[in-house]
Amino acid sequence: MIDWLKQISDWVWGPPLLILLMGTGLVLTIRLRLIQFVRLPLALKLIVTAKNDGEGDVTSFAALSTALAATVGTGNIVGVATAIQLGGPGALFWMWMAALVGMATKYAEGVLAVKYRTVDDNGQFSGGPMYYIERGLGPKFRWLAVFFAVSGVLVALFGIGTFPQVQAIVDAAKTSFHLPIWLTALLVTVLAALVVIGGLQSIAKVAAKIVPSMAVLYIVICMIVLIAYADQLPQALHTIITSAFTGTAATGGFAGAGVMLAIRSGVARGIFSNESGLGSAPIAAAAAKTKSPAEQGLISMTGTFIDTIIVCTMTGLTLVVTGVWSGTEAGAAMTQSAFSQVMPAAGPGLLTICLALFAFTTILGWNYYGERCVEYLFGVRGIKPYRYIFILMVACGAFLKLDAIWLIADIVNGLMAFPNLIALLGLSGVVAAETKKYWLSLREERADGS
Repeated sequence: MIDWLKQISDWVWGPPLLILLMGTGLVLTIRLRLIQFVRLPLALKLIVTAKNDGEGDVTSFAALSTALAATVGTGNIVGVATAIQLGGPGALFWMWMAALVGMATKYAEGVLAVKYRTVDDNGQFSGGPMYYIERGLGPKFRWLAVFFAVSGVLVALFGIGTFPQVQAIVDAAKTSFHLPIWLTALLVTVLAALVVIGGLQSIAKVAAKIVPSMAVLYIVICMIVLIAYADQLPQALHTIITSAFTGTAATGGFAGAGVMLAIRSGVARGIFSNESGLGSAPIAAAAAKTKSPAEQGLISMTGTFIDTIIVCTMTGLTLVVTGVWSGTEAGAAMTQSAFSQVMPAAGPGLLTICLALFAFTTILGWNYYGERCVEYLFGVRGIKPYRYIFILMVACGAFLKLDAIWLIADIVNGLMAFPNLIALLGLSGVVAAETKKYWLSLREERADGS
């Protein structure tokens, strides 16, 4: 059964999905006239200058922080190392390409999330693919919306939201600080319970404080390594770009990789990290206090930029300049080896702290995603039972070694993308219209101001 599920997982995360994800991003990039390049300065500015003058549950910054909490996770450390281990340094280049295209996808998701959001019986805003599928494409597509929501709940309870994150934390704490598994699992469960029972307001408040701090801490650590190896940086960039088109020869413990493997590793790991097109981030975007779908779309777009172009790049460059990418280590151990080259005493401990923060905030973000999917399926009466089940899954996560569950979670995580991408393509005209309306309103504001 494990082999059978692994084959399905490989197919789901194989060329069909990757082509559809990249293709949708290209279509939106063209239709929106290179919005991710032309309007990136405005998008970054809006993170701190958004007016937050519309209806919603949290500020635009808090909504972005909640999305980044779920997105910036172990994939930024382990995923990048895995991509480079499989595809060579060139995988990082294709990770960049996936992110640049994915920014247009993430923009469209944010626009549609706000455009088609609704209010539940508790007075909270709900939105995301399940709502813009049903309300945008029409009731006859509700089955697609239900399929997305069911997949979202399964991923939150049994996949990205619980088991891998808890296991990453307990393993890192055991390796670096020699903490017993049961103690780390108890601490993580208690902390998660204290936050998630409070709902979005509590999650957003914690995310808005932790996410910027953990990102800055990780970037600073990477920069220390890059400064120490500054003389290797030009050669590292040359290697990344050239091997993206020529492949990478076998060297050290690295078995060698062709161009196609570099592309597949980079694109797959990049999308898995920034989640552009998977449909998770717009669930958080829908709660933002804004009048303009396009404005929140621009803010959402920065999530992919921050996750991949900044954080993943820091990891990738660190692995390449230090040369550990061609060694025998894998995953977090490879990144730990890179840090140890410059900070032999403090490096492993600092990486453990970053890994724990990345994983913990992912737990919080995915709890909210699953909650909104439950609300769509069962109404507000399903929220409290879901929260208790989620906390139970977090508590069990450190002790369960169920490969079948993780494979099923990987499968449904990939399957979330299909209904979302269908909606993005079908509603691309709506996205374009909302974008034109926003540019017109900006021009009118400038005219009135002058």
